Amino acid sequence: MPQQLHYLKESPSQTAGPYVHIGLAPGAAGFDIYARELGRDIAGPNARGERIRVEGIGIDGTGSPVKDVLIEVWQANADGHYAHPEGGGPVEEGFRGWGRVITDFETGEWGFDTVKPGPTRGRNLGTQAPHLNLWLVARGINIGLNTRMYFGDEAEANAKDPVLNLIEWERRRATLIAPRTLRDGIPVYRFEIRLQGEDETVFFDI
Repeated sequence: MPQQLHYLKESPSQTAGPYVHIGLAPGAAGFDIYARELGRDIAGPNARGERIRVEGIGIDGTGSPVKDVLIEVWQANADGHYAHPEGGGPVEEGFRGWGRVITDFETGEWGFDTVKPGPTRGRNLGTQAPHLNLWLVARGINIGLNTRMYFGDEAEANAKDPVLNLIEWERRRATLIAPRTLRDGIPVYRFEIRLQGEDETVFFDI
């Protein structure tokens, strides 16, 4: 007797908001729930390399700030190693290379402190320019969005980066590069994430 097949209907999609920040980053949202909340200390006190500040804002298709975004960041250390058994090499004690931040509910601005990563070895891709891997969710987004932030003062490395070179148009590549400024002697990189519209940020299907 042939086996009967039962097909399940596709579940309806559901966005991440509006209370995703309470569950994933309660401390940043003003809720003192955990003794130690994950995601606040990316580099740790022992990390070598240049200490930097990364700031930005999410912008929707109308040009307005998105004020309920949650962003996760993964990065290598200054030697280009990830905090993972297959991350390319050892990392400093306390270096997580992972963090979680939410936007300011009034302005939509977000930011975090870390160390500037070094070049990394990609799987079958050769050497990649220093970058941050970002994943973001917000109200109205059905599936989390993956993107990267490259550093504006790494022009030579960026020009050779195998991932950036997969993007055909230079104007589109530019949406992944954050310019560098100084504030009180601290390097600050500004990264605007445009969800829709003109100069929409490049997102990756991974």
